[in-house]
Amino acid sequence: MADRQADTAATDAAATGAAATGAATVDAAAVLRAARAAGRTTLTAPEGRLLADAYGIPTPAEGLAETADEAVALAARIGGPVALKIVSPDIPHKTDAGGVRVGLSSAAEVREAFPALVRNATAYAPEARVEGVLVQRMAPEGGLEVLVGAVTDPTFGKVVAFGLGGVLVETLKDVTFRLAPASTEDAESMLDGIRAAEVLRGVRGGPAVDRAALADLIVRVSRLAADFPEVAEIDLNPVFASPDGVLAADVRIVLGDGPPPQRRQYSEEEILASMERLMRPRSVVVVGASAEPGKIGHAVLRNLLDGGFDGAVHPVNPKGGTILGRTAYRSVADVPDGADVAVFAVPARLVPAALEEVGRKGVPNAVLIPSGFAETGEHALQERLVAIAEKYGTRLLGPNIYGYYSPWHHLCATFCTPYDVTGPVALTSQSGGIGMAVLGFARATGTGVSAIVGLGNKADVDEDDLLTYFAHDPHTRSIAMHLEDLKDGRAFVAAARKTVREKPVVVLKAGRTGAGARAAGSHTGALAGNDAVYDAILRQAGVIRAPGLDEMLEYARALPVLPTPKGENVLIVTGAGGSGVLLSDAAVDHGLRLMTVPDDLDAAFREFIPPFGAAGNPVDITGGEPPATYEAAIRLALRDPRVHALVLGYWHTLVTPPMVFAELTARVVAEFRAAGVEKPVVASLAGDTEVAEAGAYLFARGVVAYPYTTEKPVAALGAKYRWARAAGLL
Repeated sequence: MADRQADTAATDAAATGAAATGAATVDAAAVLRAARAAGRTTLTAPEGRLLADAYGIPTPAEGLAETADEAVALAARIGGPVALKIVSPDIPHKTDAGGVRVGLSSAAEVREAFPALVRNATAYAPEARVEGVLVQRMAPEGGLEVLVGAVTDPTFGKVVAFGLGGVLVETLKDVTFRLAPASTEDAESMLDGIRAAEVLRGVRGGPAVDRAALADLIVRVSRLAADFPEVAEIDLNPVFASPDGVLAADVRIVLGDGPPPQRRQYSEEEILASMERLMRPRSVVVVGASAEPGKIGHAVLRNLLDGGFDGAVHPVNPKGGTILGRTAYRSVADVPDGADVAVFAVPARLVPAALEEVGRKGVPNAVLIPSGFAETGEHALQERLVAIAEKYGTRLLGPNIYGYYSPWHHLCATFCTPYDVTGPVALTSQSGGIGMAVLGFARATGTGVSAIVGLGNKADVDEDDLLTYFAHDPHTRSIAMHLEDLKDGRAFVAAARKTVREKPVVVLKAGRTGAGARAAGSHTGALAGNDAVYDAILRQAGVIRAPGLDEMLEYARALPVLPTPKGENVLIVTGAGGSGVLLSDAAVDHGLRLMTVPDDLDAAFREFIPPFGAAGNPVDITGGEPPATYEAAIRLALRDPRVHALVLGYWHTLVTPPMVFAELTARVVAEFRAAGVEKPVVASLAGDTEVAEAGAYLFARGVVAYPYTTEKPVAALGAKYRWARAAGLL
């Protein structure tokens, strides 16, 4: 085989085109077709180099040698030191086979290494086809080893990866992901998105890497992955990043089966039209309505009637007659025209036939409460429902759900307990049990909701449909979603990005382990555990990921209460030094910036706090101070335009009782907001049981306050800041 020599410098390769051109793409496609025709799932190193060349990915000078003499000649031409690597389509992991030698500087070393590598490969895999030995120039010393790669995620499709590389890559697992193809902005955010980001900037006198070249490499790899559905994984590890550029020492490409079948896509207009009729129906049909208490069909009908829904409600039961004072129709076909929603409360086996009737009737939405579908292994039955619904243009919510609530429209279409407190929070859950926890939390905290929606198996309607609706819903100001999976991760990201510009989206993603990583064919694949990709892509989408159910619910109700901050400066004012320390720690943990208090503001605080207190940040007014000191400190912080958010730490004393503190704080905050000074204010209340009442009083008046915790109020403020940054408001 004739040897092939590459560009001799990373900078030369990086300068040869911004992306794959038409001709380069044809070359890459030909390489992939040849590998497929040979029945291989892994490209050889020379094939990987061809794809790298096509996309302007800088690699070391190299060539393929079939004999020891050719290897010696190549090494002399390339210039040492060199590495020798066995080339075999049947040996994907060269190091395991003893098929790699590095740091060879002399002709004698190269001549001795060539047959040794061939012997090792033959002993490791006797049936393996050995095509030769790759002779590759060693990367210059001093470069930082990083990994750049791509993988096909089952939820999000092609994603690009970046992190620390080399031998510790799977130990440290310091890696982040973005959707492919990635923009330059995405790539630059990845450089700052790993724990070791400071290393890239240079530490302890070390030089910074060429960030532009590294970001460009990430973009190129992401384009290669996105251009070819059959490329399952790309692994450049190590990539040597230095002040002079980047160099991919090893290119590994794994082939897969191509993209999965696409789900049916709906336009934004189609989604809004259907969801509007789901959430604001004029008429509802209950399929399987029952007069017998204890039956799901009875509970659904009772909730609809008792909730004050002012549209028409039509029970459907094959026995006909009257149910709860309403005429019961024997078939959906007999129901008067104009129904917007059909709620199903019949056994799973009866759903397909009834859904046919609903479709023929032209009802645009079917709410499938019954279980017994994909969640129990009945995938074919669920797929049958989807086919029927698509035939008639009916959208499916469910199956296997508790129903849904639309309180602003007095709609309670569920067999669970009713809830009718209207407000700005939309809540969704994939699990019925979590859905009832959501409802219980709302009731216990008095949280007003715009919707509570069960999603269940998500045979059709899923989170991106609801996000599209909630983004336009005037009653919704924050959205919280519990999910176990996403049916279409890219559709969710697209919907979330649009929604986050206007309203915060909080996500609780259940299931933090990634079993898929066990079967990965590369370092990148092994690192792309399910949760690792979810975490990075959700952040890319701008949503706030909650660590637990309590946080999801608290963020959802707190975010509409807090005004949007106009800057990053956070000030802590506390009556207890210990609380101040904990509040400071929490602020750092949640990405908040504690302002450096200017000298004039520091002096202003010192005028009214005792000499044994402390100005600075936190401002410690001490616990024995009267209400006037608390009020003066709050007023000063709200008045100063350099303070953008205020964290209060209250300590219960008889000098300033809890409700006195709550009332003065609420009064002062309301006064400033009436004057146009709107800053987020949160409070931590430490004390006896009275602080719980004081906290509730403050929360109801626009100050997010919690008793017995320093973490929760700061976490809520941190969530508000994360949303404001994602929305481009800071």
